[in-house]
Amino acid sequence: SELIKPYLGSKYKLTEVPKNLVFCMSKHSGPVNEIQWCPVRQQSHMLLSASMDKTVKVWDAVDTGCCLKTYSCHSCAVRAAQWSSCGRRILSGGFDSMLHLTDVETGKQIFSSKNEFRISALKFHPTESNIFICGGFSPEVKAWDIRTSKVLRVYKAAVQQTLDILFLPDGREFLTSTDAVSRDSADRTIIAWDFQSAAKISNQIFHERYTCPSLTLHPKESVFVAQTNGNYMALFSAQRPYRINKKKRYEGHKVEGFAVGCEFSPDGTLVVTGSSDGKVFFYNYHTARIIRTLSAHKEACVSAIFHPVLPSLLATCDWAGEIKIWQ
Repeated sequence: SELIKPYLGSKYKLTEVPKNLVFCMSKHSGPVNEIQWCPVRQQSHMLLSASMDKTVKVWDAVDTGCCLKTYSCHSCAVRAAQWSSCGRRILSGGFDSMLHLTDVETGKQIFSSKNEFRISALKFHPTESNIFICGGFSPEVKAWDIRTSKVLRVYKAAVQQTLDILFLPDGREFLTSTDAVSRDSADRTIIAWDFQSAAKISNQIFHERYTCPSLTLHPKESVFVAQTNGNYMALFSAQRPYRINKKKRYEGHKVEGFAVGCEFSPDGTLVVTGSSDGKVFFYNYHTARIIRTLSAHKEACVSAIFHPVLPSLLATCDWAGEIKIWQ
């Protein structure tokens, strides 16, 4: 993309809060569950979307706002999808319990496997590009190796469902957020795991009686944020013992049972989240104050993500199947 080229050689500058709508892209016939910019900087004009309409789409979301490809390998809703680190493949998992690794150009499946449970979360390992973790409607979380099409390791948690997975920076440990809140206990809501041994490091991270549909890591500091169904985001240390920061809570948006995602801006200065009322909220990371809200969608806005290269470009998606690009 000609728009991205001037930025490739230079360091990322300060993130601006977007004000104007650039594209409104609506080819999905069901809610959009996930959007993700291509991680390869030169190809970061491409945006991936996964939807309840059983499809995964790739868009030119920088230059034209057009849908480039549609992949229809799933027979049920696609709950999670991720670019591979090389940007040439897409990993997807759905309510059909299928895992697919699709070649972006040809649309052919490089890897397909039936899982034992419906999938709601997927993450590639940050340093081992052939390994990914998947979780869903099961007490188990699994690490897979694409090269052998086999499960490498099983992580056993006494929970009903895995909502999100977050690798900590070097990939030796990861976190899962789970649907395990009972009346008398809120432990196990966020569990820290040792990737190699499959041992639980901690299940005493978050003590409030809310589930956490989304976890995100700060790009520079050793902290992560958890979106909670208590209509606030909580801040934690990303190093043991993963303590919560009681002085900072990012409040004001609404979650209300939607899997609303949260993200940091690439420079780490802003926290951005969707909201069940269709708005996008921008918080100052350091003060936890709301800088601005954007009335982005009529339906619940479930994801808002900043572009990795262009300093103020934002993609948002909603429960009506719309994706919007803002600047």
